[in-house]
Amino acid sequence: MANKKVIIIAASAIAAVLLCTGIVFLVRGNGEKSRIRNILSLAGDYIAQDEYQRALALLEGILIEDPNNEAAKLLRDEALQKQRESRNAALAGAGDSAPAPDGSLDAAMQAIQAMQAQSLAAQERLALERSRMEADASVSRAEAEAERLAAAAAAAAAEEQRKQAQAEEMARASRETQEKMRAVNELVDRGRGALKSGDIPSAEAAFRDALEKMPAGESRFDAGIRSGIASAYYDLSAGRDTAQEVKNEARKYAGDYARSSVERDRAQAQPHYTLGKIAGDLRQWESARDEFKEAARLDGSNFAYFTELARAQFNTGNFAEAVRAYESAVQINPGSESAWYNLGAAYGRLGRQDNALSAYRKATEVKPDYAAAHRQTGYILSAKGDKAGAIEAYKRCLLYDPGNLAALRELGAAQNGSGDYSGAEASFSRALGLAPDDDQTNYNMALVKIELKKYGEARAFSEKAAAAAPSKALYHYTLGLACESDGDEDGAIAAYAKAASLDQKYVRPRINLGKIFIANNLPSQALTLLLEAYRAEPSSFEVNNNLGAAYQKLEDWGRSVDHYEKAITAEPNNATTRLNLARAHIGAANFNKARDQYRETLRLNPDNADAQFELGKAYVSLGDAVSAKQQLEVLLRTSPNYPGKAEAERILGGL
Repeated sequence: MANKKVIIIAASAIAAVLLCTGIVFLVRGNGEKSRIRNILSLAGDYIAQDEYQRALALLEGILIEDPNNEAAKLLRDEALQKQRESRNAALAGAGDSAPAPDGSLDAAMQAIQAMQAQSLAAQERLALERSRMEADASVSRAEAEAERLAAAAAAAAAEEQRKQAQAEEMARASRETQEKMRAVNELVDRGRGALKSGDIPSAEAAFRDALEKMPAGESRFDAGIRSGIASAYYDLSAGRDTAQEVKNEARKYAGDYARSSVERDRAQAQPHYTLGKIAGDLRQWESARDEFKEAARLDGSNFAYFTELARAQFNTGNFAEAVRAYESAVQINPGSESAWYNLGAAYGRLGRQDNALSAYRKATEVKPDYAAAHRQTGYILSAKGDKAGAIEAYKRCLLYDPGNLAALRELGAAQNGSGDYSGAEASFSRALGLAPDDDQTNYNMALVKIELKKYGEARAFSEKAAAAAPSKALYHYTLGLACESDGDEDGAIAAYAKAASLDQKYVRPRINLGKIFIANNLPSQALTLLLEAYRAEPSSFEVNNNLGAAYQKLEDWGRSVDHYEKAITAEPNNATTRLNLARAHIGAANFNKARDQYRETLRLNPDNADAQFELGKAYVSLGDAVSAKQQLEVLLRTSPNYPGKAEAERILGGL
């Protein structure tokens, strides 16, 4: 269990399939359990024969007596599902219903609808992708205000620069032209004042008067005035408290004035910036990118132009260009924590995790209480395998933002990965206090509880995860682990079977079901499951090892040998598997090969008394009395209390 991954990370009633194909639940106990088992079996038979109403009548009787009977619930759901499918097929003019299961788990599961589910690996990738997408948002919600303030400051600087350029234009003009320029500025200031109170008609009247009084031949001054008006209108459109109708009107005027500014003087950066902001507000990222790019080209010293260009590049998927723009931004203003943070996000999208880590750390240097940047630092360190560093970063995030649910989940995952199960338990408990019904957190807590051997609690959390996301095979598999660890073999079978039904390529539940059936002397049923697993993972040690055991139970020695040998190929130093391979060779009367495997077993585990005893008997079968006597004498000397002592002495007496 220690190597199981926690995900920061997700059906049909297979119980019915198992009953119909001869794979039965291991129901034990008194006559009442036997009666319930017989009713369930009969209901399964009715379902297999398309007698859904009869099956439902039986199952309803069980559920009236015991509303929590999971096997009855699974069969009921199966009957209802197949009944609906049968009716739909009839209405659609479909032909005969699907054939009854033919005995293989694969064919039986194909007869049940709704089998589409992600495999374990795919679920893990989806969980990681979801977390990564949260991490890589170009401007996170927590940082939006800081980004807005930084942009506002840069925009103010650009406006100040525009005014300075305008003052220089006025200084070069004649006295008469200067008077006209001052009159224009006064009217513009009047219009700006009207805009601050939301009075667009009065503002527009003042602006038009200003343009009518524009001195001839001053295109640069004219363009600057129009750019300033455009900025004033845009500020109104971006106001938090501005009504949507007013926003729309102000945005239109802002665009019109900015475009007319560009027509009169293409060398001014600010109107391009305004047009880029408008396009960005409308999610027209390609247009926004082009305008910001032009603004940055015309004025390479303005921080806002580069941050907005980077944001547009990010939103168009041009992450390499976004990186270049953010790098320019932090060169201009290295004290901007939000620019460093967003640079980290852009690096992350390119897979350049070391660069992203450096950028996030720079953000926390600038702003030590930058919780989101600490969280991203933890996320990257965890992915790199530095669990201790990740835990420290997550704790810093939570120091400044105690209610950060994502950080709590990821901290718990890192603690689990480092073996700190008590710490992980505490972190997941805090996360569940904030989101008690979250499926991933309940799943993660279940894994931690299993590690802590709190199997009853693990079962409760697994059940909650599976109830919240019933189509996730992984959750049902974990429920099976919890049930099996808690001694509830029947509950484990139901959960493993549900997991197997949800994902036909999911090997783990099939292995565990196979092991349970082998332990209960049901090797044929185990084979059905293990061969499914073998088709998915033919090189798996566990699959081949258990197939060897199943064939050994059936005394199919050739196949048993074949799969044990494949298992040893995967794990050459597994002494237990070599001992079992030796026994399979004995069953197949391959005494020379058995002898060699017993020797290898003892090389790996010299104190294995069973291997010593059985090697002695193998020597007897080979007619090597000297070696047999020597081996059995060693056994009796080193293991005087060996359970087979009497037989060993009897064999020695006959040598």
